[in-house]
Amino acid sequence: MNYDVIVVGGGHAGCEAAASAARCGMHTALITSNMNNIADMPCNPSIGGTAKGIVVREIDALGGLMGRVADKSHLQIKMLNSGKGPAVKSLRAQGDKITYPKNMKEELNKLENLDIIEEMVEDLIVENNTIKGIICESKNEYYCKSLVLTTGTYLKSKILVGSTFKYEGPHGETSSKHLSDKLRSLGLEIQRLKTGTPQRIDPNTVDYSVLTEELGDDELLSFSFDRKPDYDPKKQRKCYLVYTNEETHKIIKDNLNKSAMYGGYAEGIGPRYCPSIEDKVVRFKDKERHQLFLEPESDYYPDLYLQGFSTSMPIDVQEKMVHSLKGLENAKILKYAYAIEYDAINPLQMKPSLESKVINNLFTAGQINGTSGYEEAAGQGLIAGINASQKVKGEEPLILKRNESYIGVLIDDLVTKGTKEPYRLLTSRAEYRLVLRHDNADLRLRRIGYKYGSVTDKQYNNLLEKEKNIESLTNELKTLKINNKNVSEEIKNHLNVEALDTGISGYLLLKRPQIKITDLVPYLSKEYDKEILEVVEIEIKYEGYIEKTNREIEHMLKLETKQIPEDINYDLVSNIASEAKQKLKQVRPQTLAQATRISGVNLTDISVLSVYLKKHYSKDSNNE
Repeated sequence: MNYDVIVVGGGHAGCEAAASAARCGMHTALITSNMNNIADMPCNPSIGGTAKGIVVREIDALGGLMGRVADKSHLQIKMLNSGKGPAVKSLRAQGDKITYPKNMKEELNKLENLDIIEEMVEDLIVENNTIKGIICESKNEYYCKSLVLTTGTYLKSKILVGSTFKYEGPHGETSSKHLSDKLRSLGLEIQRLKTGTPQRIDPNTVDYSVLTEELGDDELLSFSFDRKPDYDPKKQRKCYLVYTNEETHKIIKDNLNKSAMYGGYAEGIGPRYCPSIEDKVVRFKDKERHQLFLEPESDYYPDLYLQGFSTSMPIDVQEKMVHSLKGLENAKILKYAYAIEYDAINPLQMKPSLESKVINNLFTAGQINGTSGYEEAAGQGLIAGINASQKVKGEEPLILKRNESYIGVLIDDLVTKGTKEPYRLLTSRAEYRLVLRHDNADLRLRRIGYKYGSVTDKQYNNLLEKEKNIESLTNELKTLKINNKNVSEEIKNHLNVEALDTGISGYLLLKRPQIKITDLVPYLSKEYDKEILEVVEIEIKYEGYIEKTNREIEHMLKLETKQIPEDINYDLVSNIASEAKQKLKQVRPQTLAQATRISGVNLTDISVLSVYLKKHYSKDSNNE
């Protein structure tokens, strides 16, 4: 069977890659080892969180599926960091582990040009260093023009509990035994990574009276820009706050040698920012307790997920650890925690388009690139699917810049800095986060998605209407005058007499921290949607900071235009430090801006390189 694009793996990266390729008009196949595990959530079924929630909004802005599927599938939803400023606000939803995959499959089945095939991929067909297709365990062959690998944690996956292990994936699924060997033989560097998942608890064995309730927000919220929320906030499921204690920490310390990680049974490197409870106790010795959450997994079965208690301890030790927690003294463990090791590639061997530097027409996305998290995987998958399509069309790839999206930050970090541990997105990784907000993701990215074919006409028209309303509201606030004759008591309390005597525009008034845009709603000529009010309020209140950020972006973009030729010989560039030269050879940055972000390359090295490019390539590039 011949396809334009084949996507291997039905996880979050694979779903978005297949969907975006199909939306871009490609005859696409999504090949998965188990139809029932499409969009599976082997860890916490949550979607979003700090920074991650903004990624989900960006996926939606680019025409992706995760946002609207999460909206239809959540048990609870809330806005995080709402009191910390607009740059770090993010949605987080506790999804339903049964409903989410079901809804994702429904979305995939609606797409034209997409076939979903149940096969285990074991080998690649490569000719002249170019992908031609795949060979399955069944010996069936499928041919394609572009291939996207989204294998998740299944490459030589190994489940570890204490000193015991099994070569299998989550839920006892079959591990992919040969594909990573094939990648290695083709010249791709393979590294061993590790992640894990905590226990599942029987809700009927928990003492809730000693736990703190964590509720969803009363306000209707949604990830998707195109789907209005239609759930009842009062019917959201409760989560519960739990803490470790001195006894918990003692049990862990006394049994560290039995942990797969600390006992020497694991070789993979675990995630720094989502550590096991053993890691937390060892690394943060001054902490008297660590925060955990009990969270529902589904309305269709009872399991509670013990968020933050990931471990690779033996079963008997896990029993002691769980029963040391207040409220869980008599808890029944329905599923024990485990660690999982798997093969991943070195992302420094990938281009910013997520195409391999080693094998033409081979794209990768998700945990195979060294990331952790459903959202990081989905964001990569969407871009890989678009760019696999662009490669088939013979057109330039979509490369999102760091000032355009968190997805751009994520991919740039991977291909420029690499990672030796499972990478997780944080707001601190984005230097321009004030312009990469939850509220403006569609304003930043929907035009781009429309250009590349992943956004529909209807979605694009929604954007145009939103922009029109934003402009209308902004102009109205500039002409609106508040004075002694029309001032409300709420506003009057925050203004001096002089301001009211002369009058003040709604625009300038809104710059005052005490004034909210809701204070001005009664003065407006028409009703505006909440999302319009939010964008306008932020843009006005933070205008000065946004302008400063934009100046920084402008400086960065000048460096982005300075292309570095692919055939440059760094050995010929004199006076560059040896470490910098080594890193430049490895990464082979496409622009001077990308070169500045490589660890081990300093500003002096960049200056020397810039002079060299002007001297030797000025006639053939955009370096002047």
